[in-house]
Amino acid sequence: MTIPQVITMASIIGKESGYKDEKPSVSAVFHNRMRKGMKLQSDPTAVYNLDDFDGKIRKSHLLRDAPHNTYRNNGLPPGPIANPGIDSLTAALYPAKVNYLYFVANNNGSHQFSSTLIDHHQAVSKYQILRKK
Repeated sequence: MTIPQVITMASIIGKESGYKDEKPSVSAVFHNRMRKGMKLQSDPTAVYNLDDFDGKIRKSHLLRDAPHNTYRNNGLPPGPIANPGIDSLTAALYPAKVNYLYFVANNNGSHQFSSTLIDHHQAVSKYQILRKK
């Protein structure tokens, strides 16, 4: 990756997680997805540059036609979405050696990581869908 790409990747990692220890796993998800030609599908990119964002991700955000929205666009956005810290920059350069392709917030500020879509759907059900009931 070029230096601007590393900074962009790190900015997404930093917005996805505030936990230093899990940033290499978040980075691995994005690196693995890029290697497979998958969209990054990062929620913070979908709401980047919104004036009226209230903290809740909506389907309309994910469908929004915007250059930084990695649900709509392949690869990295055209530039960073935040100013990354050293832990995020390090994670962007040195992703964990894992085969994760997915993660979901587990309601304590960290994430549940999965390697398969089936496992990911189960985690989403456990941490997001069932939590709302």
